[in-house]
Amino acid sequence: MRLSRITLLIYTISLLLFSCDRKDPNKQVDEGTLKGEIYKSREIGWEIRVPTGWSIVSKDITEQQEEKGQKAIEKSSGQKMDLKSLKHLISFQKNQFNLFASTSEPFKEDFSGQYEQTNKDLNALIYQTYVDQGIKVDSSSGKEIIQGIKFNTFYTTIYAPDGKVILNQILYSKLINGYDFGVNINYNNEEDKKTMIDAWKKSKFENRLKKQ
Repeated sequence: MRLSRITLLIYTISLLLFSCDRKDPNKQVDEGTLKGEIYKSREIGWEIRVPTGWSIVSKDITEQQEEKGQKAIEKSSGQKMDLKSLKHLISFQKNQFNLFASTSEPFKEDFSGQYEQTNKDLNALIYQTYVDQGIKVDSSSGKEIIQGIKFNTFYTTIYAPDGKVILNQILYSKLINGYDFGVNINYNNEEDKKTMIDAWKKSKFENRLKKQ
């Protein structure tokens, strides 16, 4: 089962404040390089500028929270998850509720349409995992063009018991260069949402990808 979108749960179930490594941010990514505010992924052919004043998420904290998300997914799906092939790309945050995370994972289609079907199945699993955790949630899915590339989108809104909105999430996913590439945006206010969306929409992809 495709696992890159497990980040949708990782940053939500615990809602812990992430730590940041200011000495060498390149140690916080599994693939790609960060020079100044510019992150580049060679495998995806993708480049994004980290917003000024936002912090790079520490990899060790990400991995700790990943374990919690993994256990929640396994409980809902009844399947064991293998995260060995999952790569953490750039992740940055304003605070615990406003966070941008990106991942990649190798994905080879055994038949036409397999990726799209797996995408739908995983959306359903994500929704059910929230429900199983006792979290009130609404969700919807669709498509969106980013820099000429059509991405799958999955929107969720997380509510408190009194009905107040706690968190909104937007998940983008696309099969690129043999990788399931995912971007997850968590936000609880419009200003920080705009900052992350602007950075994402202004990010760059290699020209050969725009024909996909």
